[in-house]
Amino acid sequence: MALEIRHADPADFAAIADLCVAAYAPFVAGEDYVDVLRDVPRRAADAQLLVATDPDGAGVVGTVTFVPDGGLLGEIALPHETEFRMLAVDPAAQGRGVGTALLRRVVDDSRRPGIEAVVCSSQAEMVAAHRIYERLGFRRVPERDWSPVPGVDLLVFVLPLPADPRAGRSR
Repeated sequence: MALEIRHADPADFAAIADLCVAAYAPFVAGEDYVDVLRDVPRRAADAQLLVATDPDGAGVVGTVTFVPDGGLLGEIALPHETEFRMLAVDPAAQGRGVGTALLRRVVDDSRRPGIEAVVCSSQAEMVAAHRIYERLGFRRVPERDWSPVPGVDLLVFVLPLPADPRAGRSR
């Protein structure tokens, strides 16, 4: 599957909302989070909303919310980290590298001076996503696990980024 990874535009918002709800359906019990998943305009305004599109006609097949500098959608990133949220792949396109392509873009966009790691939160049941994270070098950091609401426990994954020797920083 040939993919294009780009910033979402308003014409994509309805497809992104439907895709997120479909991808998260096995993991979401309440309507409150479904409303959050459908609030694409807010994510686009408060973070970088990326989409994977299939130029062969399938349209938007994946999305991720990239929070490069904290802000309203940052939940767990420290000042020297970027964060991503709501990685979602159309169920019909799962297993074809869409999630990996989106995360590679997030990691590539995170490689800049002052950024030492990429972080995310995930539910324990999201094992397919965990496999992608591990393949890309993310590791579990249990001491940072957290719960946004009672009954929802989130695991934290971190990808340390090597220092750029040209940037003159050290760890």
